[in-house]
Amino acid sequence: MIDRASGLPAYRQVAGALREKINTGEYNPGDKLPSERILVETYGVSRITIREAVGLLRSEGLVSSEHGKGVFIRPPHRVERLSRSRLSRAARAENKGAFLGDAEANKFTPSVSVKITFEPADTDTATTLGIDEGVEVTVRERVMRANGLPVQLATSRLPREITRDTLIEQVDTGKGGSYARLEEAGYPLDHFVETVSTRMPTPEEASMLQLDNGTPIFAVRRIAYSAEGRAVEMNDMRLSGDKYELAYEFPAG
Repeated sequence: MIDRASGLPAYRQVAGALREKINTGEYNPGDKLPSERILVETYGVSRITIREAVGLLRSEGLVSSEHGKGVFIRPPHRVERLSRSRLSRAARAENKGAFLGDAEANKFTPSVSVKITFEPADTDTATTLGIDEGVEVTVRERVMRANGLPVQLATSRLPREITRDTLIEQVDTGKGGSYARLEEAGYPLDHFVETVSTRMPTPEEASMLQLDNGTPIFAVRRIAYSAEGRAVEMNDMRLSGDKYELAYEFPAG
């Protein structure tokens, strides 16, 4: 039954109970959820609360509705983030680099919302990019979705001196993305360095990624270096810990 004193909205409690049944195998992929009437009786809540709970599970990709038939458990879907060639020139030339490459490999429909701003470099940005504090940087903030579900947030910062008058300062950077535009601007890329950690999300991150309480995120920082050894981009990515799997491949010799 619902704990009225917990402070957690009733619909989230119901969603949590149903999610647990899905995760533990009590409800299997393809199974039909109990009817609204049964769920109302089971949890002692209104039909509106049940519909909100089911809507939350639907937004998480756990269930899907079939008109006239009911609500069904969807097969589990995790995004496998492949390290192999994800940032290569060949992948970028085919427009299959990074997130688009993940979409191709995992068979989901990608979509990205982009916001462009400009700001003075703070201490962290200045140190990482090897510029002075206060120097103007271009900021590209993205929300990345798999089949409409937000799974990743990414914020790139680049010295504006190298992005000015390029498509990097536009929402649509064109085929090959920002890295192709950097190389066209005279900054051929040599290598990337990524560091990965885990942490709990901020309230804003949890809201944007539609995370349940207690769900951690992967925090990935990638720095792109030019052939001259200059750091030309700092990209901070936050990936849903319950939806992502990081896969790496290393040569043996």
